[in-house]
Amino acid sequence: MIDVIDALINKNKQTPMVEAFLAQTSSILGDDNILTGEDFEKSNSYFNTIADRELMSFMNHNLMGDTSFNDFISSLPTETEPNPTFFKIYPSLSTIPANCVQIRVKIIYQLNMICEKVLSIIDLSLAPKQSIVADRLRYAKDYLLYQKKFELLEESLEKTNMGNVYRPTVEFDPVKATIESKNGENTMFYQAYEQLYKNAHRSFRNEDDHLWEATYVGMHSIDAGGPYRDSITCICSDICSTRLPLFILCPNGRANIGLNRDRWIPNVFPPNESIPDTFKNQYRFVGQLMGMAIRKKHYLDLKFPVFLWKQLAREQVTIEDIEAVDIQCFKIIKEMKANFAQDDLIDINVDINYLFSSIMSELRFEAVSSAGQSYELIPGGKEIPLTAANFKDYCTKYHEYRLNEFNRQIEFIRQGLYSVVPCYYLSLFTASELEETVCGKGHIDIELLKRNTRYGDSINQDSPRIERFWTVLNEMFNDEQKKSFIIFVWGRSTLPRCNEEFTCKFLINPYYESPDEIDKVLP
Repeated sequence: MIDVIDALINKNKQTPMVEAFLAQTSSILGDDNILTGEDFEKSNSYFNTIADRELMSFMNHNLMGDTSFNDFISSLPTETEPNPTFFKIYPSLSTIPANCVQIRVKIIYQLNMICEKVLSIIDLSLAPKQSIVADRLRYAKDYLLYQKKFELLEESLEKTNMGNVYRPTVEFDPVKATIESKNGENTMFYQAYEQLYKNAHRSFRNEDDHLWEATYVGMHSIDAGGPYRDSITCICSDICSTRLPLFILCPNGRANIGLNRDRWIPNVFPPNESIPDTFKNQYRFVGQLMGMAIRKKHYLDLKFPVFLWKQLAREQVTIEDIEAVDIQCFKIIKEMKANFAQDDLIDINVDINYLFSSIMSELRFEAVSSAGQSYELIPGGKEIPLTAANFKDYCTKYHEYRLNEFNRQIEFIRQGLYSVVPCYYLSLFTASELEETVCGKGHIDIELLKRNTRYGDSINQDSPRIERFWTVLNEMFNDEQKKSFIIFVWGRSTLPRCNEEFTCKFLINPYYESPDEIDKVLP
C-alpha cells in the first residue's frame, strides 16, 4: 500500500504503479474497469496537486449518498480530448483529457477500497514518526473520500457513546455576561466552562442530542431545545471576541489589511513560561466543544484560521498559512533576502553590513509575536544586533518561532477534542474537512433549508407568500442577515451540512389575523 501511495502522489512522476494493485482492478472495480500500467502513466502525467484537489472535490460531491461507483463512473465522459463543458466548474480538470480523468477516478476509488480493508490493522492513534504505514496513510488522506472517512468516524462515535448519562443543568446569567471582567469570568463561555468542563469528557458523549439543560436567570425559560441552542451560539460568540483572553483578532484584522481579517488566533504566551492552568483547561474546553459539534452535528460558528485546523489535523503549517492572517510578519526578512540575492546576481561587492548598521540598526535577535510583544529568539537576544554573519541564523530562529507560536495552545485544544471524539479516524481528516465537521459549511445554504422545511395548514411551497419569503431570504438577505434569521428562529447560527442531519425540520405556520388588525402585529 505504501508503494501505491508513493506512485500516486510522487511529484516527479517517476514511480510506476504497483503491478499487484493493477491486477486487482477487475476484482475490486469489475471487469469493465481494468487498468494497466500504461493507463496509469498516461493519466498520471496530467495531474498535479491542484488537479488532484479538484478531482477529490468532484468525487466527494458526486459520490455522496447512495450513488454507486458503477453509476458514477458510467456518467463520466470518456473521450480522449478535454471536456470543459462537463468539468466547467473545475478549471484544471477541464484541460485534462476526459479519459485520463476517468482513469484517475478509478485508481483513487480502488485505493479507497483497499485502505478501508486494511484500516482495522493499522494503529492510527500512533503519533507521527512512530509508524511508517500510519504516517503514509495520513500523508495520503487528501486522496481518501470524505464519505468513507465520515462513515468510519461515525462508527467510532457510536462505539464510544456513553448511553443516556445524567444531563446537567447549566445556569446562565445573561445580565452578568454583559459586565466586563479581567479574564472573561462573567462571559457565557466561562459560566459554561465552570459548570461543564470537569465532566465534559463523559457528558458530551451522551447519547441524547440535548447535552445540558440551559436555565437563564430571571427569564423563566423552559429548555425544550431553544435555550440550549442559544447558549451554544452565545458561547461561540464569546470565544471569538475580546471578552475572553483565549483568542485575539489576527494581525491582518487589527491592522485592517490583507485577507482573513475576521479570523481569531490563539492568544500569545511567553515561549519560556508555562501557560496558566486555567487557560490550559479553557483551551481544552474549546476542544471539547468541537467534539460536541462533531458528535451532535450542532456546528459551531468559530472563525479560526487555516493553520489552527492544520495543526489539529497534524498537517504541516507553512509560512503562507501564517502570512494569510499576518501579511507583514515576514516582510523584512523577505526584503533582506531579496537584497542578498540581488547582490549575488549582479556580482557587486556591496557592504551588506552597512544595510544592517544603518537601515536595520534597531533590530535584535528578537521576534515580534502575533500579539505584538517582543520575545528573545535566543538567550540574551535583545542585546544581539543583526549582522550579515548571523542573519541566516536569525531567519531560521524567526521562522521556527512563528511556525510554532501556537503549538501549546492548539495542543490543549486537541487534547479536549480527543477526550470527546476518538482520534483514530479523525486523524484521516484534512484540515478543511475537520473545519467543516466542526463548523459546518460556513455559509447559510437556503436551498438546503428549503428542502427541509415543512408547512402548516393552507400553505405550501407554491403559495405566493411562501415564494416571496424564500425570494427575500435567498436574494435580498446578505450572509449576516441570513445567519441572524437562523439564530432568531432556531437559536443556532449554522445549518446542518446535509438533509440527513436535519433531525428537526423547519416549520412555517400561517399567522391568522383579521385585515383591520394587521398593523397591530407589526413591530
